[in-house]
Amino acid sequence: MAPSKLDSVYRRLLLTRFFDKGWGKPENLQRLFKFRKIISRRETCFPLIPNDYPVEIIKEEKHQDYTILEGQFLTPLELHLPGIVPKPVQDAHFQVVIPRKWKDQYKPICIHLAGTGDHFFWRRRTLIAKPLLKEGNIGAIILENPFYGARKPDNQVRSNLHNVSDIFVMGGCLIMECLVLLHWCERNGFGPLGVTGLSMGGHMASLAATNWPKPIVLVPCLSWSTAATVFTTGVMSQSINWDMLETQYYSDGKYRERLSKMVTIIDDAFTAGQKFMKDFNQSLIELKKDITYTKLLQGTSTLKTSENVIKSNKTIENCKMDKYFNGIGKNDCVTPEATKGKIESSSTLTKLMKYILPTTSRNASHRIDITKTNWWEREALQFMRGMMDECTHLKNFSVPYETSLIIAICAKDDAYVPREGCSSLEEIWPGVEVRYLDAGHVSAHVLHQKLFRSSIIEAFERAKKMHSTRKEDSSGDMNTSKLSYQQLLNKYVNAF
Repeated sequence: MAPSKLDSVYRRLLLTRFFDKGWGKPENLQRLFKFRKIISRRETCFPLIPNDYPVEIIKEEKHQDYTILEGQFLTPLELHLPGIVPKPVQDAHFQVVIPRKWKDQYKPICIHLAGTGDHFFWRRRTLIAKPLLKEGNIGAIILENPFYGARKPDNQVRSNLHNVSDIFVMGGCLIMECLVLLHWCERNGFGPLGVTGLSMGGHMASLAATNWPKPIVLVPCLSWSTAATVFTTGVMSQSINWDMLETQYYSDGKYRERLSKMVTIIDDAFTAGQKFMKDFNQSLIELKKDITYTKLLQGTSTLKTSENVIKSNKTIENCKMDKYFNGIGKNDCVTPEATKGKIESSSTLTKLMKYILPTTSRNASHRIDITKTNWWEREALQFMRGMMDECTHLKNFSVPYETSLIIAICAKDDAYVPREGCSSLEEIWPGVEVRYLDAGHVSAHVLHQKLFRSSIIEAFERAKKMHSTRKEDSSGDMNTSKLSYQQLLNKYVNAF
């Protein structure tokens, strides 16, 4: 399916610009890469969070049909990686929405993680938590995202993360914070338990669920197996100043000489290259309909002549692409020095790529000059892909305990989360159910909230059946004290 044009237009209307201060401190990235190997394995991550980790309930609001509790706790990442979490981010804030009366013996609760730009609690509370309470009698824990809302650093504008490393700090915080909240739920007799989110929140939910050693509902919406393509080939890449990242990458040898050797690109990029070349002719046909095509071919005698040039260069460009893609994952570096002088003049194919591939910025001073080096040869871009795969690819994390409780919702025409060249969820998590929408990322987010909710309800119904089946066999493990609603409030409101 073709990427949604609405996704691209919507992205260009937004003012968000990511990573305007660069990659982050090399020493911080090195610590994060090493710690990733710990929190990505259930057997090493789960023991890091005690089941009585201190959580403070600081506020209570009673409504006719439901009650809202607000709480906070210190993010465990600060305890295990001191100094890596900015001070405003260290306190995790969350909101609990639970019914005044549960309809049956179960007290299901789902953790809702934020998508990009989803600050504070009101959006998730209004669009998904309260409707789920009404439709499925499912409670909600709405966790404030690190670097968002009350956890946003003072010098950060909106959702504009300053450094690439902030994404990994965010992920590490959320993985461990979800474990804290899941323990809190169990201590208070809630269950079955689940986690969900949209877009970035969906992927963070996937990462968090991998470390819970019991059956857990997981409904990731509009996400996929890795965040690598989001920041390298999706429309989000238009919001990154690649020239600045590349300059920093080459100016500080720590990134290129040390950090680049600590990351690995998981999926073979050659698959994406083959797809690109296969669809290239179709892209040319569509491009002819655009006025930019006329501007691009100014100075040439006829359209026929230009098409002949493209045809004659096609074999050469294919060979270059094959040579590069076959080297992915072998620590081969394509540097400007290595490629200098290989192409004496820019081919028409390379010029056309300026219009087919997304530019990094609408500001001409920050736009990548593709005439200097082909897009697939940019070492900084491959470093970004390797970093994202290293820290976000689901192949690097444990398989969730019970994949039959996972229902993933994806948009077929998603231009934010490209799936070409990426491992599928079905391959990584055998038994998972993936549902596809005939929509783009933005349209799915706006038009299909009801489907997201119904999928969550369905997954929790599966969990209830599994819970009742296993209850007799696992009575010792599930023998948590069953507090009444009033006892719960007395314990966690009056105690502080």
